[in-house]
Amino acid sequence: MQPVTVHGMDLGLRGRRALVTGASSGLGLGTARALAAAGAQVVLVARSQERLDAAAAAVEGDVHTLVADVSDTDHVADMVATANELLGGIDILVANAGGPPAGTFSSTDLDAYLPALHLNLLSTVAMCKATVPAMCERGWGRVVAITSVSVRQPIPHLILSNTARAGLTGFLKTLALEVAPNGVTVNSVQPGLHRTDRLVGLYDDPDAVAQGIPAKKLGDPDDFGRITAFLCSDSAQFITGAAIPVDGGAYAGLQ
Repeated sequence: MQPVTVHGMDLGLRGRRALVTGASSGLGLGTARALAAAGAQVVLVARSQERLDAAAAAVEGDVHTLVADVSDTDHVADMVATANELLGGIDILVANAGGPPAGTFSSTDLDAYLPALHLNLLSTVAMCKATVPAMCERGWGRVVAITSVSVRQPIPHLILSNTARAGLTGFLKTLALEVAPNGVTVNSVQPGLHRTDRLVGLYDDPDAVAQGIPAKKLGDPDDFGRITAFLCSDSAQFITGAAIPVDGGAYAGLQ
């Protein structure tokens, strides 16, 4: 049997078992599609069964769906346990969640920070707690978190997302160093502006916004998904602790 490839590259993911959250649309769905195309079994997680059913219909491969709200960290362990039952284990965790409400320092109340931290920081910590130990025992695992280029270059009016995702980046780097000897890699991918439902909700004219990107276009969620899938591959086994911007050149810094 010929190996399953993504754009001609065998990722070595046939039979691997992946859990992808925030998978009913956008970057999460693009990632689920890429992993399934590479031969992985995938559990798609989101808050709406209706949206999950539509997403699963757009994925070619071995997929399951699971309704859960990852911001409810008290139930993350149960969600992971159910995914384990569906797959027989989890080799790959792709942690993704929508962003918190927009706002500035002056417009954002202190009470708004804790829900944002649950959504974009603590949910991933909880998922790692529930999945990474078994990866370490098996000697192989991949964790990829979808964060934001705002970690490198804060985005105006998104103070909650900027704050929570920066904290998550620190956690991921620390975890990567601890589990590297066990064959587990931990990375993050930092999207810029991609054509997703969230972007359409934030900007009145997304195509006009694209003119501020050096590439002069918005990102494609399926292209993004293939980058994430590569980080889960055997070929990426020596990449860990990395935070990779995927933004069409929008980030202007040297590092």
